[in-house]
Amino acid sequence: MATSIHFTVNSSETKRPVFFTSPIKQIPTKRFIISCRSTKSPPESPPDLSEPNNNNKNKKNKNPSLSEQLKPLTSTTLSNPATDQPQFLSKPKSIWVNPAKPKRSVLSLQRQKRSLYSYNPQVRDLRLFAQKLNDCDSSQGAFLAALEGIPQPPTRENALLILNSLKPWQKTHMFFNWVKAQNLFPMETIFYNVTMKSMRFGRQFQLIEELAEEMISNGIELDNITYSTIITCAKRSKLFDKAVEWFERMYKTGLMPDEVTYSAILDVYAKLGKVEEVLSLYERGRASGWTPDPIAFSVLGKMFGEAGDYDGIRYVLQEMATIGVKPNLVVYNTLLEAMGKAGKPGLARSLFEEMVASGLTPNEKTLTALVKIYGKARWARDALELWERMRSSQWPMDFILYNTLLNMCADLGLEDEAKRLFEDMKQSEHCRPDSYSYTAMLNIFGSGGNADEAMQLFEEMSKLGVHLNVMGCTCLIQCLGRAKRFGDMVRVFNVAVERGVKPDDRLCGCLLSVVSLCEKTEDEDMVFLCLQQANPKLVALVKVLQDEKVGFEAIKDEFRDVIGSTAVESRRPFCNCLIDICRNKNNHERAHELLYLGTLYGLYPGLHNKTANEWCLDVRSLSIGAAHTALEEWMGTLYKIVQREEALPKLFSAQTGAGTHKFSQGLAHSFGSHVKKLAAPFRQSEEKAGCFVATREDLVSWVQSQAQSVAA
Repeated sequence: MATSIHFTVNSSETKRPVFFTSPIKQIPTKRFIISCRSTKSPPESPPDLSEPNNNNKNKKNKNPSLSEQLKPLTSTTLSNPATDQPQFLSKPKSIWVNPAKPKRSVLSLQRQKRSLYSYNPQVRDLRLFAQKLNDCDSSQGAFLAALEGIPQPPTRENALLILNSLKPWQKTHMFFNWVKAQNLFPMETIFYNVTMKSMRFGRQFQLIEELAEEMISNGIELDNITYSTIITCAKRSKLFDKAVEWFERMYKTGLMPDEVTYSAILDVYAKLGKVEEVLSLYERGRASGWTPDPIAFSVLGKMFGEAGDYDGIRYVLQEMATIGVKPNLVVYNTLLEAMGKAGKPGLARSLFEEMVASGLTPNEKTLTALVKIYGKARWARDALELWERMRSSQWPMDFILYNTLLNMCADLGLEDEAKRLFEDMKQSEHCRPDSYSYTAMLNIFGSGGNADEAMQLFEEMSKLGVHLNVMGCTCLIQCLGRAKRFGDMVRVFNVAVERGVKPDDRLCGCLLSVVSLCEKTEDEDMVFLCLQQANPKLVALVKVLQDEKVGFEAIKDEFRDVIGSTAVESRRPFCNCLIDICRNKNNHERAHELLYLGTLYGLYPGLHNKTANEWCLDVRSLSIGAAHTALEEWMGTLYKIVQREEALPKLFSAQTGAGTHKFSQGLAHSFGSHVKKLAAPFRQSEEKAGCFVATREDLVSWVQSQAQSVAA
């Protein structure tokens, strides 16, 4: 039915709101008629607007506005505006209205900018005074003299402001002690926390621990910040046992660690190798409601990576997905390094692609880790594709990344690719080749026997003033020695020594290997002059080996003296080179004595391997001369065993390695030639490269033929 609602507006109303500024006009009486269809009963009639306002009534009984009067009607008769009416795109701005007060003349929509200092002039003076303390001399006398000019008496607030403004931890400590000596107010936990945090920057754990013990003795509460500061300082100072001790003390007090403390103590347990404790602490923290942050997951990933535990790395990824924590760049870098240590290059590549797809841009550390993984796995194609992708995407590259790529090219024998990369470095504005870059190129040219380009690079380094380090000198001398350019080699050595290069054991081993290549006495003497400057004892040992009058016991003493003073990683190369020198001089007896001494002193731990079914000679860590000597020694031993009719296995094998590097020295080929020379019963395996095999029957037949030839 149609409903008519009549409103009468009284034009004689004398009251009006104060925000109307224009004079009231005489408005004639009007009638508003609202018609609508409804099956419901009409709402109650609204109160008469002409009724005088009663000031003593409650605010709820004030004269309602027109919108309030119409509200009941809209709830019963009008349609839903959410479906039938157009929506506003934005909420209209509200207008400040207060009938009881006049309208403000200026209404600012933005906060006024605050000055650098507080309006309190005392605070400003105290900050200026703290700056003077930072600038004064660090001696205690000068600092105490500067304290006499403090502008305000040291109240609690003033002292805390100055303490928090001091930067050197020494001055923070001196001011803290000075405030305590004044005894003007009781020291609270916050004073100790601020002082400890300053000392943490200087890694002054002993002083921090003394302050903590002082707090305990004086009954001052240690809060979460206090314990966190102590634990993180112990971690930074590599005092892991102390960090664990204070963490356990914290737990006994009932304090719950925060995110920083949890991450720090997880890292401490991981560095101590306590994997079970790390997992136990992680589960305990999760049970207590702690949500791990990316730093905590980075610690877990690094721990599992150090152990090469791929299952642990996968557990970290699953936990992050379960909790909903998105890995940041630090976590991805840590997990990539962990994948490399776990030997999972394919998974590392997948993780890298996932990181790029998530929108993160890899940094230098990310790319360096991935290049190392590809190089270790000998994934040359993937590494080069990654390099092209770096260039096209303009990802950041630094010296470490460039040099890592160059070293990878050196390891894989990618000479052409290394040249292009080196030229790319020269064109770069921020990553020009440094000493390590030139060293990598010298290594590449040296491994490839490219003596001309190696010498050109050396001359270029001299012109540009690039330092030639001991590794670069070693690579260059090895290259020139193999090319038998002994004059250039001596010149390079002398220039390097003049420029401050100190020959190490690796360089001495390189010089020793060059001696084994000398065919003329004058060339050998030139190299010996260089070796005399680097290691006189080594020259003396070579001279003793060449003297046939010297007995085995004297050789043994000299050998033990030289090898004992040599770095562990250079001992076996020394012995290999000495054996090569003796064989080149046709002194095979000395070569066999040296092989025996090398075996006696543990330089060839995996030379002989025996099982019930197979006896194996592994010469992969030997030089060519040492491998020939080992084969001769082994065949002589086997000859005696067969003669004594002792038990023999079904199979005999000799491992030389496949020589996957394109610049490998061909040990397998040389070994095979020596096998033919000795008429040994070994043949190249068809199933495995670098492996020579013989059956028991072949060996017995060979021994019998050798015995018959000797008898004849």
